[in-house]
Amino acid sequence: MSQRQVLQVFEQYQKARTQFVQMVAELATRPQNIETLQNAGVMSLLRPLLLDVVPTIQQTAALALGRLANYNDDLAEAVVKGDILPQLVYSLAEQNRFYKKAAAFVLRAVAKHSPQLAQAIVDCGALDTLVICLEDFDPGVKEAAAWALGYIARHNSELSQAVVDAGAVPLLVLCIQEPEIALKRIAASDLSDISKHSPELAQTVVDAGAIAHLAQMILNPDAKLKRQVLSALSQIAKHSVDLAEMVVEAEIFPVVLTCLKDKDEYVKKNASTLIREIAKHTPELSQLIVNAGGVAAVIDCIGSCKGNIRLPGIMMLGYVAAHSENLAMAVIISKGVPQLSVCLSEEPEDHIKAATAWALAQIGRHTPEHARAVAVTNILPVLLSLYMSPESSEDLQVKSKKAIKSILQKCTYLPALEPFLYDAPPNILKHVVGQFSKVLPHDSKARRLFVTSGGLKKVQEIKAEPGSLLQEYINSINNCYPEEIVRYYSPGYSDTLLQRVDSYQPVTN
Repeated sequence: MSQRQVLQVFEQYQKARTQFVQMVAELATRPQNIETLQNAGVMSLLRPLLLDVVPTIQQTAALALGRLANYNDDLAEAVVKGDILPQLVYSLAEQNRFYKKAAAFVLRAVAKHSPQLAQAIVDCGALDTLVICLEDFDPGVKEAAAWALGYIARHNSELSQAVVDAGAVPLLVLCIQEPEIALKRIAASDLSDISKHSPELAQTVVDAGAIAHLAQMILNPDAKLKRQVLSALSQIAKHSVDLAEMVVEAEIFPVVLTCLKDKDEYVKKNASTLIREIAKHTPELSQLIVNAGGVAAVIDCIGSCKGNIRLPGIMMLGYVAAHSENLAMAVIISKGVPQLSVCLSEEPEDHIKAATAWALAQIGRHTPEHARAVAVTNILPVLLSLYMSPESSEDLQVKSKKAIKSILQKCTYLPALEPFLYDAPPNILKHVVGQFSKVLPHDSKARRLFVTSGGLKKVQEIKAEPGSLLQEYINSINNCYPEEIVRYYSPGYSDTLLQRVDSYQPVTN
């Protein structure tokens, strides 16, 4: 065989390898092909091609493996069991930028499925190499490495700590300062994923100077970046008063309130979440938000969206109102109760209704004035129907019941209470009658109205255990009226009168 023929054989072999990896990489983009490729043993065929002498074959083989591993955890597990990871990690440090991106993609695709698979990436020594890639000259390599690190860190605090220990955080903070938007996004997302697990991890991110840089990007025109920035600040602020104060000190107010009017629904949601995570800690932080116009802005935001986008805003109002009478009144003055009433009536999801019921309870539980502000919106019957409905989730029933009780125990606005005399179950009825027993002794107009509206008659029909708290309340109400009025409205009194008519002997001349 001549030298020319030998070269032709090698060329054909190289061409065949190239065609094979390109075809597999292409086939792996379509889910319907995955099982066939898996059954054909394509993993074991791709592995030696990672060591191919031709760089494009190496890169395409890595790309194909990444696409397969990305599809499901079985294929990701096959990458781990096939001893492919050590080769990838070795090549990640040695090869060109195209291969680095492809190798990082495989690591990310394996890590995303479970903590166990992410741990396998850590165990094969990938973290140090990925962190080195964060310093690469090529932004695409940095981005690919940041993706992989994020998928490892998001699972749990142990994996996140491993990413921190590898020295990733300061480099991720540098990445959010790079000009490339895609790199900024994924670096901010990584900082969010690291911060979310514990106060200590969040503090690590803070110590690297992340807050100031994140705060500067709140008004960036890129919606996806804003989502990640707001998420990262939320995950830092949620853990403690100190961390929340550090976020506030970065002068995010009133700037962050503009995000509540953003066209992007998830920017709205993440901005509401950030404000919620700050508000929940102390009355002082909530007051700061009120002073910045945050309560009114969140209420407007709730009115402009639907579903889960509303949820953090609803909860934020509840947290603010829970702190004090004055803060609850700030929510009332900003027209928060009517907006929550709308959410309770129109939202189909039970968990959103439950959060709304909880928020209303925090507003209405302080004083008679607060309770009245909730009661006049006619929300109590809605809460009662949600509590009574067999279709309501257990959580919604519990939250509705607690809301009714906490509002009723402060409510002295009798027109809102009276319908409950007719509809409420015994455990709620007790609180309603209790409120009447507190108000009627001191209000002659209310006493008269209670008779003419049929309330007194209804109270006489209630069957209470002798000596019970409910019976005491009924006795207190009855003591507000002349005995003959009470008798007149008692069950069976008309029969007694008729009997007296029957037995009455008229006086004749």
